[in-house]
Amino acid sequence: MKILITNDDGIRSPALPKLIRFARRFGEVTAVAPNKEQSGKSQAIDFFHPVKIKEVELAPDITAYAMSSTPADCVRFGTVGLGVQYDLLISGINCGYNLGEDIVYSGTIGAIFEGARSGTPGIALSAKAHVFMDSFDHLEAVFETFREKELFSRNLLYNVNIPPVVRGMRITRQGGIFYSDRFVKRGENLYTQEGEPSGVRTDDLSVDIDAIREGYISITPLTHHRTAMDAFEKMQGMFD
Repeated sequence: MKILITNDDGIRSPALPKLIRFARRFGEVTAVAPNKEQSGKSQAIDFFHPVKIKEVELAPDITAYAMSSTPADCVRFGTVGLGVQYDLLISGINCGYNLGEDIVYSGTIGAIFEGARSGTPGIALSAKAHVFMDSFDHLEAVFETFREKELFSRNLLYNVNIPPVVRGMRITRQGGIFYSDRFVKRGENLYTQEGEPSGVRTDDLSVDIDAIREGYISITPLTHHRTAMDAFEKMQGMFD
């Protein structure tokens, strides 16, 4: 099995070498990650500027590259630049949850969407900030569940979030807005965007946000297709 790993927190994320060591038991691992943090970049790519790509050492006998661009571009280099078709793409483990509608901003999610363009199965891994390294304690169970339930035979992409204290696992759907945002003035003509998890809850364990709040690992099948198929089917023949 050929595995590509990336992380939108950057090549120096402490999760990256540990994830590489975990994944190498399943096959040949290549890592390509941004040379600095690229959170919130979604599936953005840079086709206007030259990018710097440098081979780095993250773990023994592992080919790894630092790239001066986004997570999606890292995946593009791993597939198009290196000319490799991977059997699995792992993105993460991200420092902070990727839940609800806020996943559209996520570089962690954007990476697996980019991999899907070449048909690569992908899993995005995220956990609560400040304790996200503790999520490795549950990674074995997550991957065993994927194997046992044959999840990749059912769908190409998954978003997985791991709470600090785990009661079990749930197959979930994307919830609503997870973070409440605001603009904070820092000076003349200068603002920062800040936010924190919202208090909105549905008490529905089929929703990723509520499953996480109740201590369940949230496993959400995703699709990278943007066509509204229900509307498409209803509109067929309208202009014939």
